[in-house]
Amino acid sequence: MPYLILAGGGHAQLSVLHALAKDKPDVEAVLVTPSPYQIYSGMLPGWMAGHYTLAECRIDLRPLAEMAGVRMVLACVTGIDAECRTVTLSDGTRLGYDVLSLDPGSETDTSMLQAANERLLPVKPLGDFVQRWPDILKAASQHAGYRLVVVGGGAAGVELAFAARYAFAQNSSSAQVALVASANGLLPGHADGVKRRARTLLQLRGIRLYQGQAVGVAEGLRLSTGELLQADCVIAATGARPAAWLAQTGLARDDLGYLLVDAQQRSLSHPNVLAAGDVCVRADIRLPRSGVHAVLAGPVLAHNLLASLAGQAMRSYHPRRKSLYLLTTGPRHAIASWGAFSAQGHWVWQWKNWIDRRFMRKHDVLAERKT
Repeated sequence: MPYLILAGGGHAQLSVLHALAKDKPDVEAVLVTPSPYQIYSGMLPGWMAGHYTLAECRIDLRPLAEMAGVRMVLACVTGIDAECRTVTLSDGTRLGYDVLSLDPGSETDTSMLQAANERLLPVKPLGDFVQRWPDILKAASQHAGYRLVVVGGGAAGVELAFAARYAFAQNSSSAQVALVASANGLLPGHADGVKRRARTLLQLRGIRLYQGQAVGVAEGLRLSTGELLQADCVIAATGARPAAWLAQTGLARDDLGYLLVDAQQRSLSHPNVLAAGDVCVRADIRLPRSGVHAVLAGPVLAHNLLASLAGQAMRSYHPRRKSLYLLTTGPRHAIASWGAFSAQGHWVWQWKNWIDRRFMRKHDVLAERKT
């Protein structure tokens, strides 16, 4: 019987679990994940702002794995030997595989911020972030003049800054929030109209925007302009970096260390290894690093895993020319970004809320069993 390992419980892996449950292939499958829950990143700012409970933002992987006939192992993947076809876990266990599906997510790149020490809070891993955020809220309400700085001018950083400012206000805190964008500016890759809307709302919400390279120091941050930003907490939304252990796998990687995959999500060097999400990059086209592609590539990953086991034809993932982004701004309000089009309002937040809740219902096996 073929042995399939699902390494990581990321967004794309959800489609694999559903496919295994539907098709019931003759395969022994194991899901290796550090947590039985997957936190949906799209709802994280809403949770910070108090619009959702944590239970509403996380997917219980256990009933999904049970439905799929997949054994779950709660551990981190710490190594892969692609030649010997083995995966090493954090407890030292080694598991052999015939086919490997990789979607372990990524780490936040904090290489320039480490000197901020205990003040530093990376947004990933998400599990660590959600454990620490309530303590940040509590500290902000208890200490006058509390200062929080979000580093990262992309969509994640912007949403986190808005969410933090709103949460502090709802918690009767006078804490200050600042956002630091790199030399690439605010919301790189988005249309000018989106950037203008975000800048206006940042000013309206009382969030000061800085631009420049940020380096962690004992007091908080030092900008490339020479300015010192004192901070009680520094949230790092500075983009992803691949796990260091990927360098020892024997799998083909790009210059930054991400796994190289083809249009079928297969490793360029080892076609029995498939990957999706932040762990990999396409060798044939350039895609923005976005959870949108992890979700949309999921069904292709699932189909191709089953096809590789059955010796059938594979599909290619053809990304859409434009992706829809709905950026929350703290209250039940959001900005829509789709190519050159932009809009904002409470109706955009309602639209996003409907999309997010539909996504969560799709993977709520326990709720389906009750109906």
